[in-house]
Amino acid sequence: MKRILITGKNSYVGNSFETWLKNYPGEYEVEKISLRDGLWREYDFSKYDAVLHVAGIAHVSKDPKMEELYYRVNRDLTIEVAEKSKVEGVRQFIFMSSIIVYGDGSSDRKVIDKNTTPEPSNFYGDSKLQAENGIKSLENDDFKIAIIRPPMIYGRNSKGNYPKLSKAAQRLPLFPNIENQRSMLHIDNLSEFLKLMIDNKESGMFFPQNTEFVKTSEMVRLIAEVHGRSIRLVKVFNPVLRFMSGRIEIVDKVFGNLVYDKSLSTYKQNYRVHTLKETIIETELENNK
Repeated sequence: MKRILITGKNSYVGNSFETWLKNYPGEYEVEKISLRDGLWREYDFSKYDAVLHVAGIAHVSKDPKMEELYYRVNRDLTIEVAEKSKVEGVRQFIFMSSIIVYGDGSSDRKVIDKNTTPEPSNFYGDSKLQAENGIKSLENDDFKIAIIRPPMIYGRNSKGNYPKLSKAAQRLPLFPNIENQRSMLHIDNLSEFLKLMIDNKESGMFFPQNTEFVKTSEMVRLIAEVHGRSIRLVKVFNPVLRFMSGRIEIVDKVFGNLVYDKSLSTYKQNYRVHTLKETIIETELENNK
C-alpha cells in the first residue's frame, strides 16, 4: 500500500484526487493536512511514500498588496515543505505548478513546446516558477521531484472560468464564434495522471492535458446541448472581441489561444480516462444534481 500526504486540506485538486483513489481500494492510504498555521511543521512526514503539494493561492490577482503573500505562500512555503519532506525520508515530492508560468493566452495561436521559455506575466505565475526553481536543487536519487504544469483544470464543482461558461451556455441565446484553441484538463484525467506519477515514482517536468484542444464556443455549445438547449454561435461580435484582445483580461482568458504541443503530454500509460464530450456531460450532470 502506498502512503500519500496531501498538503492543502480544502484544495479542489487534493480532494478530487483523494476521491479518485477510492476507485483502487486497498492500494492507497491518503491523509491531508492544512498549512494555514505552523502546526504542520511538527507533523511526522516520515511515514509517507509521496507528498502531493497542492496548497497555495490559486487565483490570479494584480493587486500589488497581494504580491508578498503570493511569494510567501506559493514559493517559500513550497520550498519549506519540500525540504521537510526530504529531511524526513519521503521518497517523492509532487508539486502542482501551472501553465501560467508561460504567460496568458493571446489572440495569436500560442503553442508551448519543449523549447518554450517560461515568461510569467504576473506574480502568480512568477511565484510558481520560482517555487519550481527553488525545489529542483533538492532532488537526488533518494528524493524524486515531479513538477506538474497543468492547463486549466475543470470538472464537477470546479471554480474559475468553466462555471462562468456553463452559466452562459444555459442562459444566452447567442455566443461568439471565435476560432481559438485552449489546452484543458479534466479533473479525473489529472487524478489518474497523478496516480501514475506515484505508481511509477516519476521525477521531472510534466504537462498533462486532455486529448483534444478546446474551442471555447464549441465547449459552450456542448454544455448547452447537455441541458437540452440550442445556442447560436455567431461571428458578429468577433471584430469587437479582437479589438479588446490584449486590452481586457477576461477576453484573453475566454477567447485567447494557449496550448501545449500534444507531444509534450504523451505518457507511457493512458491517463485520459474521459473524452472532452464525456467530461462535459459528467460535469454538467453532477453540478446540477
